[in-house]
Amino acid sequence: MKLKHITKSVKVLGLATLLLAGQSCKDVLNEEVVSGIGNNYINTPKGYQDAVRAAYSTLRNYYGTQQGLTMTEYGTDIYATGADGSYKGFHFYDGQLNPTVDYLAQTWDELYRGINTCNAVIDRTAAVTGVTDAVKKLRVAEVKFLRAHYYYLLLMHWGGVDLRMTETLAPTKDTKRASEAEMYAAIIKDLNEAITDLEAKAQAAEYGRATKPAAEVLLAKVLLAKAYSSSKAADDFSRAATLCKNVTTAYGYKLLDDFASVFDENNQVNSEVVFAVQYTSDPLTNLTNGVGAVNGGNNLHLYFGMQYDVQPGMKRDVFYGRPFKRLRPTAYLLNTVFAIANRGTDSRYKKTFRDTWLSNNPGNNLNAASFDNSKSKVSFAAGDTAIFIPGVEWTQAQRAAKKYQVLVPSAYNEAVFPTLQKFFDTKRPDLTYEAGSRDYFAFRLADVYLMLAEASLQSNNIADAVTAINAVRFRAGWAGKKDAMLIAAKDMNLELIIEERARELAGEQTRWIDLKRWGLLVERVKLHNPQASAISAIHNVRPIPQTQIDRSAKEADGKSVFPQNTGY
Repeated sequence: MKLKHITKSVKVLGLATLLLAGQSCKDVLNEEVVSGIGNNYINTPKGYQDAVRAAYSTLRNYYGTQQGLTMTEYGTDIYATGADGSYKGFHFYDGQLNPTVDYLAQTWDELYRGINTCNAVIDRTAAVTGVTDAVKKLRVAEVKFLRAHYYYLLLMHWGGVDLRMTETLAPTKDTKRASEAEMYAAIIKDLNEAITDLEAKAQAAEYGRATKPAAEVLLAKVLLAKAYSSSKAADDFSRAATLCKNVTTAYGYKLLDDFASVFDENNQVNSEVVFAVQYTSDPLTNLTNGVGAVNGGNNLHLYFGMQYDVQPGMKRDVFYGRPFKRLRPTAYLLNTVFAIANRGTDSRYKKTFRDTWLSNNPGNNLNAASFDNSKSKVSFAAGDTAIFIPGVEWTQAQRAAKKYQVLVPSAYNEAVFPTLQKFFDTKRPDLTYEAGSRDYFAFRLADVYLMLAEASLQSNNIADAVTAINAVRFRAGWAGKKDAMLIAAKDMNLELIIEERARELAGEQTRWIDLKRWGLLVERVKLHNPQASAISAIHNVRPIPQTQIDRSAKEADGKSVFPQNTGY
């Protein structure tokens, strides 16, 4: 049974707005909007369950949205800007990235709404009647997982923030910034307590709820970040390794045999998914993943596509998607991470990027577009190849021998480039529809293996590091070439992990935080992303939203008690 957590509107006082909670154990969600609910609704058995479900909705503001993608893949070593789109300050690290940017305020506010929802559930649990103690224990564990998750995102993007661990019942200007060490302590405490009480199985009885392995993965992520920080402890890496190893062995998770099948939109519940953020095809629900989202839903299908729809023989359709051309792969991603020499053994280049478009707008003697100068006219029947991206240079004569346009690396630009195909959503009702219905895989097993490899390497356990990374690499190999993918102990180093995470997780909202936690954000962006040359050390954190500073109390000199991050 698959649970979509988001069906009712519930509200408690102050900062806690519980967006779209509800219940269903069916794949098809029956939505009901409820308004005018009093503050005490959360104290009723049904209101309590609705509030817990509501706590999950904040995940849909960050994962699978343009603003979450902007904050996690823009401005990294593997993705550069495409021809269209706003919020490019996140990529250029210039004056456009400033405290007044609405994505910063929206993400900040929604994370705190989620936190206060969690706080309300925890604080009010004891007074709720009609719910068994066993269920209460489980629900509190769920919201502690969620609260830790939201504080982890705040910490990664902004550093120490206002650490509120009890329900805020009314607006307040009493704010302060916690230290990094205090943030880590609170997050780790929540996760340790959640791990104790969550269901110890691969998927919860109601699919989509937090489980013990999901909390173990999140705690491992937190410990890996902490291990590189000024708050590090000697055992952070070893503890992270233990957690990851348990997830890979104790619950029955299994890497799918084919890398491409992980992203099959018809196989959303599979053995590789540890924790998924729930989406639905219902338009009412899709409006609720946060202010600033493009009409809601999981809309990552919009942002990685090239401008195929103006090329001869092609027009926009549901299958090939609506190409917003926001993000294009860097030369480093294409030429080093997915090196040409390795593509004969490693299937992930072919399975990560779309390279072929079949004509859906046939015609004769069509004018060829500008990227292939080997021919002036082209003709296509329906279903003929119209565009092919070989991924390597072809001579003009080689291209001229083909009836279709050939896009070679020297012709890539901000409008035409290899297109990430992980998130395409062909179940949208029409070609203009922006809200996708696919679940977003926040934690999947391949990521856990790569975390295990990293934590083991940094704990000087090279054997476990090699075994873990080879599990991912073996799966990625072409049939008959899998053994050639295996690496030996002498090849195991952090640079391999850095590249392997890019190969496996490109576009999956992990890269910016990875680079930041490694302490390599500035170095690698400067090295591999010329557009972002303005990046400096101040950009290891985001600017605190001006709205937060303005609504905090003032010192005697008129300055906010909530200081801005250095340099903004």
